[in-house]
Amino acid sequence: MSDGNRTDSVALCYHAVSESWPATLSVTPAQLNQQLALLQGRGYRGIRFSEAVLSPPRGRTVAITFDDAFLSVFERALPIIARFGWPATVFAPTDFIDSDRPLSWPGVDIWLGGPHEAELAPMSWQQLGRLQELGWEIGSHTRSHPRLPELDDAGLDRELAGSRAELHSRLGSCESLAYPYGDHDARTIEAARRAGYAAAGTLPARLHPASPLRFPRIGIHHTDHRRRFALKLSPSLLWLRRSPAWNALALPLRAVKRPVSGRS
Repeated sequence: MSDGNRTDSVALCYHAVSESWPATLSVTPAQLNQQLALLQGRGYRGIRFSEAVLSPPRGRTVAITFDDAFLSVFERALPIIARFGWPATVFAPTDFIDSDRPLSWPGVDIWLGGPHEAELAPMSWQQLGRLQELGWEIGSHTRSHPRLPELDDAGLDRELAGSRAELHSRLGSCESLAYPYGDHDARTIEAARRAGYAAAGTLPARLHPASPLRFPRIGIHHTDHRRRFALKLSPSLLWLRRSPAWNALALPLRAVKRPVSGRS
């Protein structure tokens, strides 16, 4: 519990918002609205990701983040979040922004060619700029969404420095990064530091101790209906997920059991 004098900040990782897409990485508008209302009812207020990492204010705060820059975030999430008066953060894979091609990498490519392919549409630079004007933060999700630890040093620099330079050129700033799939290692973190990022988000099973370039986020999925979401954000479970004992426990909410149907 927060006493109003202590920092109590969490970061949530969303992806797409859709009424009908059954992908695990998608939530419905009703789910998103209900989840934000629950957070507000528990005394949380929304802040941008880099603020949560670098200078969190006192009290309960939550960084609502969206990986991949799905168009549905602009069309469906923005109006919901605006009603709460909160900012949010979008992590954009720059090679896909303003592209005619759908978002495509292992995990989401299973939806190509089917009835839900339109859900893979990315945002435009204009839309990202509009979000920034409204107080949202726009960070990097690399250029092409690779598994960063599998790249050589040149590849890391191309993905990390290249995407940051593009965002800075287009939008004027880029402080933050979300590692695709949450995958990172010491070499990746050093490459992120070298590229100039001040904050970077992970997606761990256990909520490891936070550091600026290794800040744990909690993944929110299609199956996170009200009771499950409330449990994920309960103080007792957050405490447990920060404990070394978490990895040894077989819990239904264990985040290591991430789905293959659309994880990104």
